[in-house]
Amino acid sequence: MAVNKRNQNKRSNILVITEALLIAYMGYISHFILTQIGMSPNVAVEKLIINVGMLTVSILLCSLSVGLYEAKLRETFRGIIRRIFVSVGLSYFLVEVLSRAFFDDLVMDSYFLPASVSSIIITLVVFRYFTNRLGLLGLGKVRILVLGAGERASIIEKRMRRDVDRIGFELVGFIPIPGDNREDGIKKEKIIHLKVDESFQQFIADNEIEEIVIACDQRRGTLPVEVLFDCRLRGIEVTELLDFMERETGQIVVNLMYPSWVIYSNGFQSQNYLRDALDYTLNAILAFFIFLFVWPIMLVTALIIYCDDGRRTGVSVFYKQERVGLNGKLFKIIKFRSMRPDAEKDGAKWASQNDDRVTRIGHFIRKYRVDELPQLLNVFKGEMAFIGPRPERPQFVEQLVREVPYYNQRHNVKPGLAGWAQLNYPYGASVEDSMEKLKFDLYYVKHQSLLLDILILIRTVEIVLFGKGR
Repeated sequence: MAVNKRNQNKRSNILVITEALLIAYMGYISHFILTQIGMSPNVAVEKLIINVGMLTVSILLCSLSVGLYEAKLRETFRGIIRRIFVSVGLSYFLVEVLSRAFFDDLVMDSYFLPASVSSIIITLVVFRYFTNRLGLLGLGKVRILVLGAGERASIIEKRMRRDVDRIGFELVGFIPIPGDNREDGIKKEKIIHLKVDESFQQFIADNEIEEIVIACDQRRGTLPVEVLFDCRLRGIEVTELLDFMERETGQIVVNLMYPSWVIYSNGFQSQNYLRDALDYTLNAILAFFIFLFVWPIMLVTALIIYCDDGRRTGVSVFYKQERVGLNGKLFKIIKFRSMRPDAEKDGAKWASQNDDRVTRIGHFIRKYRVDELPQLLNVFKGEMAFIGPRPERPQFVEQLVREVPYYNQRHNVKPGLAGWAQLNYPYGASVEDSMEKLKFDLYYVKHQSLLLDILILIRTVEIVLFGKGR
């Protein structure tokens, strides 16, 4: 594993552990103060530990679900405070309901949870202020050097301009390599004019370089293999540009991909009948439990759509549309109708963020993803999974396959209700947006695993709570 990745994981682990200790400590202090002022009776130590433990685990999980432990959280401090309130509020509800429903004999007095939650919110806000504003828990950034200052290297300058994009590393500079396209290369970053020979090792040592990123436009006959070999033996990480961008941005830069990188790269697992059967079983069980909770919402939504214009136009409250699924197989996706019945009288069109074809109720159900709930039926039928690339219409797929390289590879997995691209890229409906989303979709295809699915599923709660996305 790369040095930078280890540092990112170390920072995240320390943040989670520190906040867990703070939450548990404030839960204990709250009970201690309440007993001292006579508002709460003393309880057995075991009972206190169980209640504080339930509250701590619940808050940590809810904090994860609203993105508070995301390595590159692009949020203002006010936004972080809002997320803290949401995560702690959800935890209060979960602990209150679960403890009274299943562990009534373990319930503390009525003052414990409100007092604990209040003190925890204040503590987490103050803690996040010092960690975010004063740069605590930095644990040292990895110092990297880029070999190349041409067109390929410029992707770093273009895609990683902000400080939040470089939270895990410090970019020392770019070294031009013969064959680089300097016209389309680095414009504003620091360029170091240094010959990559024996003196290069001294430069590496003097500047405490920990990682070298290979980003030259031409490798054959220009890459200093012997020097890089010596650097690797000395413990310095040597990383290819595509791997560096994949690691730092959570996407695969499609326009820089080449066949040999895909061949030798880890990931891109083959389909397996047993794993596919297990995946379907897990998705079907999850869909069933979610349906038990959301069927009242679906019923109310259907009635509102019918009363809004379904009764007048005689059109169904549901909308079926052909989409491209696993291995290019077509299927009918089911959604609540959010557009006018004549929305596509002139043919298929890209949907836009402020589409005037969307009905009054359609704006609301799209914002909070309620229109997607009937797709639980597609999950039961095995046509979709909970996590995967969003399925596109065949008319658009034909165009995108022609214009976007490697687009068909996103069909190597089942389409999903939620996906990695939806978490990392804003709403878009164009060929250019499809190219950007494909970078995240291919990252998911390459790294598909149960743990990644769980992470995406938990973080999707953030999109629903804050009304992001479609």
